[in-house]
Amino acid sequence: MSTKTSLQKTLGTWLTLGVTLLWLLGVIVSGVIARHEMNEVFDSALEETAQRILPLAVTDILNRENDTGNQRALALKEHDEYLTYLVRDASGKILLQSHDADPRIFSAKPQQGFSETLTHRIYGEGAISDTLFIEVAEPLAHRNGAILDTSLALLTPLILLIPISLIGVWWVIKRSLRQVVLLQQSIEARGGSDLSPVAVDRLPKEFEPTMVSVNRLLERLRRALEAERSFTANSAHELRTPLATAMAKLQRLKAEAQDARIKSRAGEIEESLRTLSRLSEKLLELAKAEGGSALSENENDLVPILQMIANDYEREAPGRLVLNLSDDSVMSLLDPDAFAILTRNLIENALRHGAADRPVTINLTGEGTLRVANAGEVVPPEKLALLRNRFVRSDKKTLGSGIGLAIVEAIASGAGTALNLRSPASGQNDGFEAELKVVVVHTDV
Repeated sequence: MSTKTSLQKTLGTWLTLGVTLLWLLGVIVSGVIARHEMNEVFDSALEETAQRILPLAVTDILNRENDTGNQRALALKEHDEYLTYLVRDASGKILLQSHDADPRIFSAKPQQGFSETLTHRIYGEGAISDTLFIEVAEPLAHRNGAILDTSLALLTPLILLIPISLIGVWWVIKRSLRQVVLLQQSIEARGGSDLSPVAVDRLPKEFEPTMVSVNRLLERLRRALEAERSFTANSAHELRTPLATAMAKLQRLKAEAQDARIKSRAGEIEESLRTLSRLSEKLLELAKAEGGSALSENENDLVPILQMIANDYEREAPGRLVLNLSDDSVMSLLDPDAFAILTRNLIENALRHGAADRPVTINLTGEGTLRVANAGEVVPPEKLALLRNRFVRSDKKTLGSGIGLAIVEAIASGAGTALNLRSPASGQNDGFEAELKVVVVHTDV
């Protein structure tokens, strides 16, 4: 199970979560402050109402001709009365009350200042040497409702701001990391042989030290590979002349020798020299495949190239090749020499390791897919995975250098395509098949 996470996803998620939490904290703080301020406003309203009504109530009570007891203030029209009041004497006798007042919410005797019950907030004020008192009550539900409405008014914009913040944060992160994404795509589009430095001009400063280190590593790796390729190519090239000279002298000695045992030993040495010569040729091909570009500037038709190579092997192994070519041209940017080396190694490998009494099938489709298959023993999966490596053979009893498929793999990698190996071959119960896409195009990143 992979534990890798996306930097863009991580930044987007945590920044959005942080912004959301900050907004929620801001709403909570604003709600607490608003609650405090609103309570002060409501308390001020209670106090102001009591101080305005009390003089009028005292005047009304003192001007009564008869003590008629409790009188209820008449409402000019029906309305919700959030503030209700009572005017009482010191003993608690009600002298005047608002039209919707409920005496049960007040205490038995009047109290001055602010007080609170389970349901109401009350303010009391005295007059005429504390012989008359007014008490104004406000339902706590009214206050809480107003505070709730205010909090919701603060919270509602957050519902819209969260998705907007999410989109904004992701857009900014994506734009900021655009050059990193382009760098990633550029590196992915490179061939296996491209070890040129990575451009760091437009990268964010935080990534520049990393890419500088990567470029230094690429330079060291390029030098090491060049040294290896140069040594391989030079060694193989330098072996050509002495091998050819030794072969010529040995053949002359073999022709002049009279003793049958000497001729036999000379033949064995000649075969060893031929094997060494073939190995040097393969090493040269491998150096070319790994060091040179597998692509050309212009498109080439691969059909006549494959036809020519198949004809060469038909002379060496008559009747063993079955060639199926596309009726149309197969145009590709694959270098003709690289394609020839690739095809020769696949056909040679199929002939050498396949059953001698069954044919080798070569197919090149119009879409540019090349398949080379033979018949014979099935290659176990554990061995199949190792055949791309140098000097690895599925059957050590069979003659061969063990680097044919490594050469094909190097050319395929340089061309930006993949070599697929199967055993048994497609549509067969046995054999071995190599398949790759030989039609490639340039990609500009």
